[in-house]
Amino acid sequence: MARLSFEELARDPRTAARRGRLQLAHGVVDTPAFMPVGTQGTVKAMTPEELKGMQTQILLGNTYHLYMRPGHELIARCGGLHKFMNWDRCILSDSGGFQVYSLAKLRKVDDDGVTFQSHLDGSTHRFTPERSIEIQIALGVDIAMAFDECPPYPAEPREVERAVVRTTAWAARCLEARADHSPALFGIVQGGVIPELRSRSAEELSRLPFDGFALGGLSVGEPKELLWPTVAHTAPLLPADKPRYLMGVGTPEDLLEGVTLGIDMFDCVMPTRNARNGLMFTSQGRVIIKHQRYQNDKRPLDPDCNCYTCRNYSRAYLRHLFLSKEILSSRLNTWHNLHFYQDLMARVRQAIAKGRFVEFKKYFLEKLRLAEAADEALEFSSTGEQE
Repeated sequence: MARLSFEELARDPRTAARRGRLQLAHGVVDTPAFMPVGTQGTVKAMTPEELKGMQTQILLGNTYHLYMRPGHELIARCGGLHKFMNWDRCILSDSGGFQVYSLAKLRKVDDDGVTFQSHLDGSTHRFTPERSIEIQIALGVDIAMAFDECPPYPAEPREVERAVVRTTAWAARCLEARADHSPALFGIVQGGVIPELRSRSAEELSRLPFDGFALGGLSVGEPKELLWPTVAHTAPLLPADKPRYLMGVGTPEDLLEGVTLGIDMFDCVMPTRNARNGLMFTSQGRVIIKHQRYQNDKRPLDPDCNCYTCRNYSRAYLRHLFLSKEILSSRLNTWHNLHFYQDLMARVRQAIAKGRFVEFKKYFLEKLRLAEAADEALEFSSTGEQE
């Protein structure tokens, strides 16, 4: 059986948006898809059964963090990450490259790999392309990512070009390192926000036999005015018969823009991290639950949402939990945000299949704009001062 098969089922006639289906070792993933982030082998505050209930088909695991704790050897002895975390659907693992990039003061990059210090205890470790693949094979994931170098933003063109050269060389080494039992493997396009370097990286990687491709090195501080032209430039350069994955992006509006440009897969910590900090995404705009005006609000968080949180609890109760720092606050808030994201992607897939994606996107964004304009007006008291 092939590691991965991808079928395009429908395409929007006015944009690059497409509806597809991935077949992987642990099941089917309908695209466009959003992958909740399970950094430590768990999506924070959620059980696997709850994630399945909101129609999650694939999660993201973190190679660096699982390597550091509890260790990929232990996970392998426990039957792999699926069994270890009791998740029988698909898992994609990142390569560890982004986490190593984020350890700017604790790492040293050379042409062979990266030497870095643990953020936990300061111990020294080394990742090479071969080591990254070895760890991901031990985890037993469905999709592994090639080890890449992610340049910061801003960075000098020479530094970005050096990262492209290394990423291509490391990509070839990752392909050589995988074995018959290896997961599907995606290459990662780098090049910062420099169109010529993005073109070069995409062309070089597209010549290699990857199962899919990702756009990396974005959502690292660059403004949206540079992010989306970069995605628009790069996505069409990647093979149309393979899935395209935009790493680390983003808001509901970002997902719609990415889909418009032909992206099939997304991940981001935004729905879970914001939930724990009391910010929820709704069809009526963002809700910051600690605000005073929700103290006596008996309405559900989102009247158009049928998630467990919205069916059973009021904004007043959610505010009480958050201000009381109750564990249930994180759970209920996260439950809603992830359900909102998964429901959005399901509606996107349906709109593409019906040839109505442009209309759906316009409706969704206009509804948010009107709701947030009304919400902004409520931010001001009768004296004109903000809450």
